[in-house]
Amino acid sequence: MSTPRELFGGGVAVITGAGAGIGAGLARYAARELGMTVVLADVDAAAIAALRAELEQDGARALDVVCDVRDPDAVERLAATAFGPAGPVRLLVNNAGVEQFGYLWDTPVANWERLLAINISGVFHGVKAFLPRMMAEPGRSWVWNLSSIGGVSASPLQAPYIMSKHAVLALTECLRQEVDLAGHGHHVHVQAVLPGAVASNIFESAGAVEHGDVAAAEDHRAAMLQIKAQAMDPLDAAREFFDQAAADEFYLLSQPFVADAMAARADILIHRRAPRLPQGEFSVPAS
Repeated sequence: MSTPRELFGGGVAVITGAGAGIGAGLARYAARELGMTVVLADVDAAAIAALRAELEQDGARALDVVCDVRDPDAVERLAATAFGPAGPVRLLVNNAGVEQFGYLWDTPVANWERLLAINISGVFHGVKAFLPRMMAEPGRSWVWNLSSIGGVSASPLQAPYIMSKHAVLALTECLRQEVDLAGHGHHVHVQAVLPGAVASNIFESAGAVEHGDVAAAEDHRAAMLQIKAQAMDPLDAAREFFDQAAADEFYLLSQPFVADAMAARADILIHRRAPRLPQGEFSVPAS
């Protein structure tokens, strides 16, 4: 079995949402541990500029590109920039995503549409801009789409986010089949990334509700921030993802309990049971 360095080392990695959290962890690991050239894409220009400077100070190769994944033209420009002098892109990570708390009926329409545009359409824009270029290259390449443990489970007060991660997982499963059907499965590898609790700022920056049960939304944010306190370091998650990718796994999991959630989901579907409210540390806070 090949090691991650043997497969990815020296290649170009493009990571959306690279300014913080999982995206930044993947960038740091790919650049420092695997010797990849990393293209850091994010709407936060200051964050990716600081990360680029940090990596370059360590002797790594990095490029920061301000990109809003909601804009297909911007993602196309990102692809044109990434497939440049450094060589073909070996890894695309469609990571950019946002959260939303609150009862679904209280969710502002603008927040709903923004979340769909980033979490789902952003992945589609990445696939559309990068995959034809990857298929045209004879070398091996990888596409990672960020789903979540939420993509195989259900949780109240996070319905827009959970729904989007189910959608990304389905998109990725279909895409894997389509790449195989088109005759490129031997060199273009599509994989679904399902993080569990990995430290990021997604909960702090999550959308809020302005009307309705605001307290329930903010109580749930507080509960998620408590979980974050015991969350996995993004660098450790990155190591897990690269190791599993090198082993040719399709579902890349940050922690074993994600597999437990997958098994629980399968059991619910097999027995056609209604989803129950989460228990324990994931229970719904009282409003």
